[in-house]
Amino acid sequence: MQNSIGTLNEKPLHAALKQWMALPDDSIEVPVDGYTVDIVRGGLLIEIQTANLSRIRRKLTKLLERHTVRLVYPIARDLWIVRQPGGGRKVPSRRKSPKRGAIESVFEELVGVAGLLAHPGFTLHVLMIEEEQVRRCDRPRRRGRKGYSSRERRLLKVLDQWVFRNPQDMQSLLPESLPEFFTTEDLAAAIGLPLWLAQKMAYCLRLMAAVAVSGKRGRWILYRRAEDRPAAFADPLSNPARDAG
Repeated sequence: MQNSIGTLNEKPLHAALKQWMALPDDSIEVPVDGYTVDIVRGGLLIEIQTANLSRIRRKLTKLLERHTVRLVYPIARDLWIVRQPGGGRKVPSRRKSPKRGAIESVFEELVGVAGLLAHPGFTLHVLMIEEEQVRRCDRPRRRGRKGYSSRERRLLKVLDQWVFRNPQDMQSLLPESLPEFFTTEDLAAAIGLPLWLAQKMAYCLRLMAAVAVSGKRGRWILYRRAEDRPAAFADPLSNPARDAG
């Protein structure tokens, strides 16, 4: 593994994911077409983005003009929260968040780059992880977190992974139980997730032409699957717990 550029300002989660993704012959932090690319593997450029995918759209679009690009994005299925001393607290505390990420959580951030899934040189690589988030007490108090703000994200474990190579792969996230024509209300009920997330999911799938609009049912837009949907899309890690179930 070859290093090219320093990473003094790199966040711990990004650095850990880069180390997890890299193979022995990869080159790290390489200048390409005016940008610094996290990993170069032969003719493949690998970019890791832990949040705010819309911020990297311009870079990805430019690199795709001449290269094959893979975007790596983590979702925390299990999140541990560490609160550092402050605000009257004398020792750190650690607890598990009740919030659990799912593969559909990718649509929370995908809006900014959803259209790139239609590009033949683009691949989205989603990692399901166990994450630790370090928070520290701020003043004045931050609403919603009792005065605590996130200072650091750490990778504990990679639990699973999915590789999406085209819009049809993303379309496979639609539950088989959905009718031929469905609304975002139908989708939310089928996946067991909030309506706002189902709306983002439908919007992203529409942007990449994985679903099409087929009129309305009352105030609800009706969607249908696009044609030629493959049966499988995932490249899972070995997961004994899942395989056993």
